[in-house]
Amino acid sequence: MGMNILITGASKGLGFSTVSEALKGGHHVIAGVRNLQQSHEQFEAMRQEHPGQLELIQLDVNVESEIIAAKNAVERRWGTVDVLINNAGILIARDKKLEQLDMAEVERSMMTNLYGPMKMVKHFLPLLRRSERPCIINISSEAGCFTAAYGRDYPYALSKSALSFFSAQLRKELAPQGFAVYNVHPGWIRTPMGGEQAPGDPGDTAIGLLNLAERKVVPAQESWMITHKGEPMPY
Repeated sequence: MGMNILITGASKGLGFSTVSEALKGGHHVIAGVRNLQQSHEQFEAMRQEHPGQLELIQLDVNVESEIIAAKNAVERRWGTVDVLINNAGILIARDKKLEQLDMAEVERSMMTNLYGPMKMVKHFLPLLRRSERPCIINISSEAGCFTAAYGRDYPYALSKSALSFFSAQLRKELAPQGFAVYNVHPGWIRTPMGGEQAPGDPGDTAIGLLNLAERKVVPAQESWMITHKGEPMPY
């Protein structure tokens, strides 16, 4: 039986690939996009191939009022969410050394990459609790691991490190209540963020995320971070 899967940052990259794979798996997908008024032609073929399975929703994770409105709309129409995939993220100020860094860019990164997932869980947790097998997947990065620190990308790396700790806190609280909570390094994949030179296919990562959500793959809960295949990573 298909699940209700909510994906943030769904209009491109890994989010878009995950929407596609989830629809193929027979799931109902709620795709969060930053501007619902824009044309989203990339979804049209999916709608035709999987009628009634895909819903787009206005959802900028930086705007808490939009998250609240989305939660209320989802609750009215579907009542529950089985899987929340916090995928929306930004990578900015890549060419800035620490001495040149504008702290506003750090704040923007924290707002999207950390506070966004926090607000999503805050408001959607009541709907996740109604699921028989609730799952939260936070898309983090090895850039936020102590063992992988590389001395640049300060805004991105710090925000992803904080997201990893938030994921660990969630797991401690929610795993005893039947939740699966995963902090996932998606790999270096060909997306607008990863670039065309990346070796990985976002479709492969998307399949891995769904295997986790469907509990086909059950990694060790104590792992700080896992790959999309469920393999534990050093932190």
